[in-house]
Amino acid sequence: MKNVVCNICGKKFRRKKSQLKLSLKHYCSINCSEQGRRKGKNVTCFVCKKVVYKSLKDLKRSKNKKYFCSINCSNLWLGEQQRADKHPNWAGGMSSYKNLFKRTNSKQICVSCGKNDTRILCVHHIDKNRKNNNMQNLTWLCRNCHFLVHNYKKELKVLLKRQKI
Repeated sequence: MKNVVCNICGKKFRRKKSQLKLSLKHYCSINCSEQGRRKGKNVTCFVCKKVVYKSLKDLKRSKNKKYFCSINCSNLWLGEQQRADKHPNWAGGMSSYKNLFKRTNSKQICVSCGKNDTRILCVHHIDKNRKNNNMQNLTWLCRNCHFLVHNYKKELKVLLKRQKI
């Protein structure tokens, strides 16, 4: 038996000569052995500055090279990045047209199919300009008809004919 120093923690322990020949690195415990196999590195959390280990896979996967210790810290940072005008879908804060249209005397019924379930009704801009919130430019459509109008020209023509009558 020979005295050996652990490559991770520096603790002295004894090994057989036959075991010394089998590997270049020696570990005193299973925990030190696991730490010796790690290929990643320790990084600091971008939000709370806590030091945390990240694997090579996690390091390569990060697009913005900002690392987080938990989902909570990640969500805190994302919340700051995507508020109001920083959000990619921000349209200048003009989203109150639905509430205004509800207050008018128009019946909440899908103009195309006649469904009146308020859970599935959407406000549709007839000229497809989201900034044009005149009441004459707005109409009620269910989600299905709304999709059809935006993606099929035939459905759009049918809707426009109904609106003129």
